Amino acid sequence: MLKQLSKKSLNVAMIMVLSVGVLAACGQKTDTAQQTPKPAENSGAAGGTTTQQPAKSETIEGTVTASGSSALLPLVKAAADEFMKNNPKVTINPTAGGSGKGLKDVADGTSNIGNSDIEAGPEYKDKGLVDHVVAIAPFALIVNKDVTIDNLTKAQATDIFTGKIKNWKEVGGPDKNIVVVHRPDSSGSRALVKKIVLDGQEFTKDGVTQESSGAMATTVGQTPGAIGYVDTPYVKDPIKALKFEGVEFSKDNIKGGKYPLYGVEHMYTKGEPTGATKAFLDFIMSPEFQGKRVEELKFLPADLLKK
Repeated sequence: MLKQLSKKSLNVAMIMVLSVGVLAACGQKTDTAQQTPKPAENSGAAGGTTTQQPAKSETIEGTVTASGSSALLPLVKAAADEFMKNNPKVTINPTAGGSGKGLKDVADGTSNIGNSDIEAGPEYKDKGLVDHVVAIAPFALIVNKDVTIDNLTKAQATDIFTGKIKNWKEVGGPDKNIVVVHRPDSSGSRALVKKIVLDGQEFTKDGVTQESSGAMATTVGQTPGAIGYVDTPYVKDPIKALKFEGVEFSKDNIKGGKYPLYGVEHMYTKGEPTGATKAFLDFIMSPEFQGKRVEELKFLPADLLKK
C-alpha cells in the first residue's frame, strides 16, 4: 500500500509540475503579444492606411511697405487696417508719392509693393516686376462749387487743360477766371487725363500743382473757379464731379464703355511675392474683399471689365 501511495503521490507531483510549466508558457506568450509594437499608421506602405496629420496654421508676421499712387491709397489703407486687425504680427506701411515713385521704389527694392494707376513702362521691362491688378478706379473732372456748369465735352476739357480757354463763360459758365490745378509729372492720374482727355497734348503751365489726390481735392474745393481731376473716392463737398461728354461716372457706364475716365489699379512686386506681402495681396484679391469692400470704398472690382 505504501508503494501504491508513493506511486500516486509521484504522479500528482508530476501533473502539478506540468501544469505550472503550461501556465508559465501561456503567460510568456501573453506578455510577448502585449509588447509587440503596432505598425505605424502613416508608414505609407503599400496596402496600408496613411493618416494625414492636420496642417498647423502658420502665424503671418513681418513688415510690408507699399508706396506710390495716391489715387489707390484709400483702398490700400483700408485693406491694411483690416488685414493688420486679423494679423497682429504684421505691420503694413502705405504711403503716396505718385505712381512713378511707386514703380521706382519697388524696382529699386525700397518698397515691397509699388502702387500705380498706370502700367509699368518699358524702362522696367528687365526689373522683374510682377503686376497684380487689384481694382478699377473711376476718375472725374472736378470743379469748385461756384462753377455752375455740370458737363464738359472732351474738346472743351482739352482746351481748358491746355490753356486755350481761360474763362468759364466760354463754356457756358460764370464770368470767372479758370484756375487749373495740376498733379506732378510722376502722377498716374495726370498721365491718365493726358492720355484720355488731351490725346497726349501737354498741359498748360499756368495754375498750381499739388502732390496728392487729397491735396488736389482740397485745393479745388477752396479755390474759386478751380478745376482738377481725382479718382472718385475723393469726390465730396465742397467739390463736384462733372459729366464727361454728357455721361456721369458709374459702374454700369464704365462697364458699358460709355465713360472712359478710369484707371486700372496695379500693385507691383519685384518677383513673385512671399510671406506677409503675398498674404496681404491675397487678402485684397479675396472674393470677400473684391466682392464687397472694394465698392464700399468707391472703387470697382478688378475683374469688372472681364465679365
